[in-house]
Amino acid sequence: MTGNRHGGFTLIELLVVMLIIGALLSIAVPRYFKTLEHARETVLKQDLAILREAIDKHYADLGQYPDSLGALVDKRYVRSVPVDPFSKVSDSWTLVQSDDPDHEGIRDLHSGAGDVGVDGTSVASW
Repeated sequence: MTGNRHGGFTLIELLVVMLIIGALLSIAVPRYFKTLEHARETVLKQDLAILREAIDKHYADLGQYPDSLGALVDKRYVRSVPVDPFSKVSDSWTLVQSDDPDHEGIRDLHSGAGDVGVDGTSVASW
């Protein structure tokens, strides 16, 4: 019976546990960031679809395109102008004006962020 030994872990055991944790983190962290990027892209695509649908409804109801995104909020086509998930502000949307002189206003919009999506295309081109 040895009375000098205390319960605990040896340095080797701690290093092995840290190595296992490091290996698991090296697998999990890249997947986590990839999932975050995919979520931002999904939110942007959904926001663009909602705003484009609101512009189309505005045009169908009133026979003209809205002159600003605020007009969509004022006429209750959307509750608020969404925040661009890449630029993190709601006033960075790139507005595409109508080419038709009889129907002026915003006919489309894109993200104002300069980021690139997972597929390699610029998010501003979506």
